[in-house]
Amino acid sequence: QVQLVESGGGLVQPGGSLRLSCAASGFTFRTYVMGWYRQTPGKERELVTSITIPADSTKYADSVKGRFTISRDGAKSTMYLQMNSLLPEDTAVYYCNVHLRRFGREYDYWGQGTQVTVFS
Repeated sequence: QVQLVESGGGLVQPGGSLRLSCAASGFTFRTYVMGWYRQTPGKERELVTSITIPADSTKYADSVKGRFTISRDGAKSTMYLQMNSLLPEDTAVYYCNVHLRRFGREYDYWGQGTQVTVFS
């Protein structure tokens, strides 16, 4: 059973930094995508950044490019999101995601979400 456990959210002033972590367990797939999404009230959940396994190809939303960095450990057990130069518009619930495609089916697994609030 796939489990994703997030940590690291909190309150930070504009210009500050936070580092989110996502501990993944319960799967041994060879090829998949891990990513971070975020959602605010009244808006659709949006993809912030993603990384492919095993190629480690990364993508970033234009709004966070140059400020956020996605990474993972060599054992594929933990994924990180380093967030620098935070802005009030970065305020959202952030979700860890694993996406895979096997046997013609799409699979998505989600963490519980962690609140990030940027305020003055």
